[in-house]
Amino acid sequence: MQGSTDASDESKVAGIVEQVRADMQLRGSEDSERLLKQRLDDAGIQLPQEQISRLVQEIQNGPSVVD
Repeated sequence: MQGSTDASDESKVAGIVEQVRADMQLRGSEDSERLLKQRLDDAGIQLPQEQISRLVQEIQNGPSVVD
Protein backbone atom coordinates (compact mmCIF):
# COMPACT_ATOMS: atom_id res chain seq x y z
CA MET A 1 0.00 0.00 0.00
CA GLN A 2 3.06 2.23 0.22
CA GLY A 3 2.87 3.00 -3.51
CA SER A 4 -0.53 4.64 -3.16
CA THR A 5 0.82 6.92 -0.44
CA ASP A 6 3.79 7.86 -2.64
CA ALA A 7 1.54 8.77 -5.56
CA SER A 8 -0.65 10.80 -3.25
CA ASP A 9 2.38 12.67 -1.90
CA GLU A 10 3.68 13.27 -5.42
CA SER A 11 0.32 14.79 -6.38
CA LYS A 12 0.36 16.95 -3.25
CA VAL A 13 3.89 18.16 -3.98
CA ALA A 14 2.96 18.99 -7.58
CA GLY A 15 -0.03 20.98 -6.34
CA ILE A 16 2.05 22.80 -3.76
CA VAL A 17 4.66 23.69 -6.40
CA GLU A 18 1.93 25.20 -8.57
CA GLN A 19 0.52 27.15 -5.61
CA VAL A 20 3.93 28.57 -4.77
CA ARG A 21 4.61 29.38 -8.44
CA ALA A 22 1.30 31.29 -8.64
CA ASP A 23 2.05 33.07 -5.36
CA MET A 24 5.48 34.10 -6.62
CA GLN A 25 3.91 35.66 -9.71
CA LEU A 26 1.76 37.79 -7.42
CA ARG A 27 4.37 38.41 -4.70
CA GLY A 28 7.70 38.33 -6.48
CA SER A 29 9.70 39.68 -3.56
CA GLU A 30 8.83 36.75 -1.30
CA ASP A 31 11.36 33.95 -0.76
CA SER A 32 10.14 30.98 -2.82
CA GLU A 33 12.17 28.42 -0.84
CA ARG A 34 10.78 29.61 2.47
CA LEU A 35 7.24 29.59 1.11
CA LEU A 36 7.67 26.10 -0.39
CA LYS A 37 9.05 24.71 2.87
CA GLN A 38 6.17 26.27 4.80
CA ARG A 39 3.58 24.77 2.42
CA LEU A 40 5.23 21.34 2.53
CA ASP A 41 5.37 21.48 6.33
CA ASP A 42 1.69 22.47 6.49
CA ALA A 43 0.89 19.42 4.34
CA GLY A 44 3.02 17.14 6.54
CA ILE A 45 5.44 16.38 3.71
CA GLN A 46 9.16 16.16 4.39
CA LEU A 47 11.59 16.20 1.46
CA PRO A 48 15.38 16.16 1.31
CA GLN A 49 17.02 19.57 0.81
CA GLU A 50 18.28 18.63 -2.65
CA GLN A 51 14.73 17.89 -3.80
CA ILE A 52 13.50 21.16 -2.30
CA SER A 53 16.28 23.02 -4.12
CA ARG A 54 15.28 21.35 -7.40
CA LEU A 55 11.63 22.29 -6.86
CA VAL A 56 12.60 25.90 -6.10
CA GLN A 57 14.47 26.01 -9.42
CA GLU A 58 11.36 24.67 -11.16
CA ILE A 59 9.23 27.31 -9.45
CA GLN A 60 11.57 30.13 -10.41
CA ASN A 61 12.34 29.01 -13.96
CA GLY A 62 9.53 26.82 -15.17
CA PRO A 63 6.26 27.77 -16.76
CA SER A 64 3.08 27.15 -14.86
CA VAL A 65 1.15 24.05 -15.92
CA VAL A 66 -2.04 25.54 -14.53
CA ASP A 67 -3.98 27.63 -17.05
